[in-house]
This record gives sequence, structure tokens and C-alpha cells, in this order.
Amino acid sequence: MATKSFDADLVRSLAELLDQTNLTEIEYDTGSVRIRVARQGLPMAVHHAVPTIAPAAAPVAVPAAADDGVGHPGAVTSPMVGVAYLSPEPGAAKFIDVGSTVSEGQTLMLIEAMKTFNPIRAHRGGKVTRILVTDNQPVEFGEPLVIIE
Repeated sequence: MATKSFDADLVRSLAELLDQTNLTEIEYDTGSVRIRVARQGLPMAVHHAVPTIAPAAAPVAVPAAADDGVGHPGAVTSPMVGVAYLSPEPGAAKFIDVGSTVSEGQTLMLIEAMKTFNPIRAHRGGKVTRILVTDNQPVEFGEPLVIIE
């Protein structure tokens, strides 16, 4: 079976997009060619689609860490994939610390996504009991960032 050639410029563009967004992987699929570019210890891969049907991978149960904030009623979660910043600019004071009292709508941190800094605001007033991310840390959609009680 002959394999189709792939667009090296497209692969480079996808790799650059990974760097710009701090994602761990990105997939591009046209139906005839599927390209998955991954990083952080994962090998870069290019897959060519073939006319076969593969069984879906079985879901794997991963136990949640006891202190990860998932499901906590005071958890402020990330509304997007990006990079969390705890201060408005390098060298500036952090928006919040553990023990800070915050009011509803107060900025807790920023998340950079696609070169845009998005404020993450408190969904309610209260005391910050945990900050679950570090400065300059990549975050995923729905990931708990802060616990307010």
C-alpha cells in the first residue's frame, strides 16, 4: 500500500501552534490524512488514514487526587485551555494569595490563550483556601484553579 506524502509546512505550523498555545498535542484530520503533533515526552507523530475501522480504545478509569478540587462547590475552574498567570505582569504582586478575602467578580488570575490575556474572576465572595495552579502553568478546560470558601 502506498502512503501519501504529507505537507511538512502544515506539520511545522501545527508544532508552532503547540508552542504558542502551550497545548500538549493537536490533531488535524482531513479524512484522508490525519496528523497528530504532540510534545512533553511524547513522540511527534504523523498518521495517514487507511480504509480500515479500528475499535475504539476502552476508557481508562483514573482516580482523582484527593486534594485536586474537582467537584468542590467553591472551585473556580478554567473556562479555556491556556497558561495561568498569578500576577498582572512579571515582577508584580499576585492577584491573590491563600487566605485572601475576595469579592464576587474580583480578578483571581489571568489565562493566556491565543496571545490574549483573559481575566479569571471569582464566582462568589469568600476566602481563598487553595490555589491549585502555579504561575506560568499550562491549564486545561475545566481544570480547578482556585478554591473559595
